[in-house]
Amino acid sequence: QVHLVESGGGLVQAGGSLRLSCTASGLAFSDYHMAWYRQSPGKQREVVASLTRGGIPYYIDSVKGRFTISRDNAKNTLFLEMTNLQSEDTAVYYCNTQNWRSENFWGQGTQVTVSS
Repeated sequence: QVHLVESGGGLVQAGGSLRLSCTASGLAFSDYHMAWYRQSPGKQREVVASLTRGGIPYYIDSVKGRFTISRDNAKNTLFLEMTNLQSEDTAVYYCNTQNWRSENFWGQGTQVTVSS
């Protein structure tokens, strides 16, 4: 059973930084593409960044140059380094992966709140 646990969220002032972590179990982590999503109240969940098993990143335009996705396969952990945070980044952030049947797996989420 795939299990994802996020941590690292919190309250930060605009312009500040946070580092999110997602620890995975129940899967051969290095074989999986991984992603970070976020969801704000009243909005659909959206992908923020993803990282292929080969290490190729993808970012949505609004976070390019501010967020960095990375992984430590030895520790089964995915990271999201977030800098220059803005109020529009306030959301619950979720770790995500899919198996070969396109089944989605989600963590419980971690709240990021940016105060202006």
